[in-house]
Amino acid sequence: MSAPTAPGTGPHTPTSTILERLISEAPAGDVTIAWLMNQLRPRSFGIILLLLGVCGMLPLLSPVAGLLLAVPAFQMIRADPGPIFPRRLSQRPVPTDKLAALLARLIPALRWLERFVRPRWPTPFQATKRVIGVVVLLLGLGLFVPIPLSNVPVGLTIILVAFAYLEEDGVLLALSLAAALVLFAVGGVALWGTIEATDWLTA
Repeated sequence: MSAPTAPGTGPHTPTSTILERLISEAPAGDVTIAWLMNQLRPRSFGIILLLLGVCGMLPLLSPVAGLLLAVPAFQMIRADPGPIFPRRLSQRPVPTDKLAALLARLIPALRWLERFVRPRWPTPFQATKRVIGVVVLLLGLGLFVPIPLSNVPVGLTIILVAFAYLEEDGVLLALSLAAALVLFAVGGVALWGTIEATDWLTA
């Protein structure tokens, strides 16, 4: 993407490197979402989506992740420079050791993916941000579906979209958006089938 990290940010830095730096600079005890935003700008949108996508794959956390995804998604649609959470949420402490443990599991997978993913197929930055916001907002709704394991493909797709955005890879972004369209189609067919079944039962 032509300027996905933000105008004037210089050469592209791999996401795994940014997250490793985040772990090394995190204060002992607790961190807050506000601290994370300050550390990650201008990559904060992509990394927040990435982390929430990971949480979305966990059964107990998926509805919470779906709710939180609405915040950065709406702000991406508005083309805001970075995510802003309500003060009460942004100042909520997160144990540093738990954050480090999550990132330590995520970084090796990202480092492996970075062998194949690279900046290519540049796309307009602001337009791309808005499209991703719309797609993530709709995908986030899928995390509320009360079907076992239905959150896994949704969360994985959010991860792929976020990673493609972070790594400026238009090829991966196109593939992940295509995967999102498939999920939307499947969800639409399932919803239509449910409506028809309900009409048949009440007829």
